[in-house]
Amino acid sequence: MATDMFSRRPDPLVRGGYTARFAQSDADVMAAQRLRHACFFEMAGVPAQPGGVDRDRFDAACEHVLIEDAAGRLVCCYRVQVFQAPLALADSYAAQFYRMDGLHSFDGGFLELGRFCVLEGEGDADVLRLAWGMLARIVDVQGVQVLFGCSSFAGIAAEVYSEAFNLLAARHVSDRIGVKAAEVVAYAQTACPVGDRAVAMGQVPSLLRTYLSMGGWVSDHAVVDRDMNTLHVFTGLEIAAIPAARAKALRAVAAGV
Repeated sequence: MATDMFSRRPDPLVRGGYTARFAQSDADVMAAQRLRHACFFEMAGVPAQPGGVDRDRFDAACEHVLIEDAAGRLVCCYRVQVFQAPLALADSYAAQFYRMDGLHSFDGGFLELGRFCVLEGEGDADVLRLAWGMLARIVDVQGVQVLFGCSSFAGIAAEVYSEAFNLLAARHVSDRIGVKAAEVVAYAQTACPVGDRAVAMGQVPSLLRTYLSMGGWVSDHAVVDRDMNTLHVFTGLEIAAIPAARAKALRAVAAGV
């Protein structure tokens, strides 16, 4: 568990009977890894990982955020890692799959959001509001300029998401991110006009929809990740580009209002 990313971790945030807090122990991190396993492996039909946990080498460098209900049940989690200089991005999870030289025009203040997952059947909107509210706290405390991560589409059959990829290609692609992975879906090169916008938006994962609603952008290709049985696109969000009303609402949640 990371211990020196923040000089002082933000206090817990409470809303609607839920509490968002930073992991304080190895047991907390293990709980997050078990929820991740349930969401990314068990629900996706991917072969189980040893011990029923999803862990990798990046966990030790990250801070882990847990959202629990009134009974202390873990219902959502994610991990974050802050990079203060562009060259440090080479140590990010996303750098395994993407060339990120195009981000070097920013001075610093990058935050990678990863392994964001919600317990199956947990549909209360306050869970996501709280998750993003805590993230807004972290962004402001750390002086983050760019939020980024990998947004995942379940499965590796790209044709299932043709309308979503057409929509991304038409409106949300940035040329900042280059190809690095061996197996990709270059959807921007083969895009067609969007046939049904409602269908397209329905195919876009909820986390990515949130990014896009705040002015986020994506890579021009998806990476085929057979280990996770997913297609993912690099997703970036410049904090300065978030609409003022949306930023105000997020900071209100972050302040516990």
